[in-house]
Amino acid sequence: MKIKLFLLISLFFFSNPTIEETVFWGPTGHRTTGKIAEKHLTNRAKRKIDKLLKGESLAFVSTYADEIKSDRKFSEFYSWHYINMDLDEKYADAEKNPRGDLVTGINKCIEVLKDKNSAEEDKVFYLKMLVHFVGDLHQPMHIGQREDKGGNTVQVQWFGRGTNLHSVWDTKMIEEWNMSYLELAGNAKDLSKKQVEAIQKGTIIEWVDEVHEITKEVYKSANVGENLKYRYSYDHFGTVRTQLQKGGIRLAKILNEIFC
Repeated sequence: MKIKLFLLISLFFFSNPTIEETVFWGPTGHRTTGKIAEKHLTNRAKRKIDKLLKGESLAFVSTYADEIKSDRKFSEFYSWHYINMDLDEKYADAEKNPRGDLVTGINKCIEVLKDKNSAEEDKVFYLKMLVHFVGDLHQPMHIGQREDKGGNTVQVQWFGRGTNLHSVWDTKMIEEWNMSYLELAGNAKDLSKKQVEAIQKGTIIEWVDEVHEITKEVYKSANVGENLKYRYSYDHFGTVRTQLQKGGIRLAKILNEIFC
């Protein structure tokens, strides 16, 4: 009976690309960002984070905010994974989600972690959420248009299989590259101290506006229904790698300031 049920569920999911994109999440990108962040932490920040996470790595906890989406008691945090903005808008001028957005989420995490009166349980929770949200911030389609849900309703094909533009940038290109998060993090570009400092400059809102410029280019990069393959990855995977690295470097900056 269990085998029949498993086969039925598998057939349902794999024959319905819309459901597939909704249910299955790609952890490799988030883990890459978490691993890169660890390289740029101060020793003091490392000790304090290790104590809170009881030895779990930033890479390990980076997917937590997606894992809890299936639990309705955490539904208030769902809108904190993204920002909806028109392509010609800056964040300051955009209509804000009354339930909050990525900026809301990141700022709340920082607030709780900096508060000496916060319970340890809360600090652990919001640290895990922060690692994920900073990763989301650097994925261009998490700062997409409201009408297509950040590219989730922009239907394309990936090597002949139905998917959407958001998923191509969230998981498909990374999966096609076929490297683990350790390999991706280990092969991040070598940057000088000045280059790292340049990436870490600015505010969270300035980072949002910077990433949104890439979002505009992503929307131009594919037509509805287009079959994206090797050429698309060749043209755009470099941007994916850069954004993963920037996310890690900026996450480290935030954590170093919190745990100074």
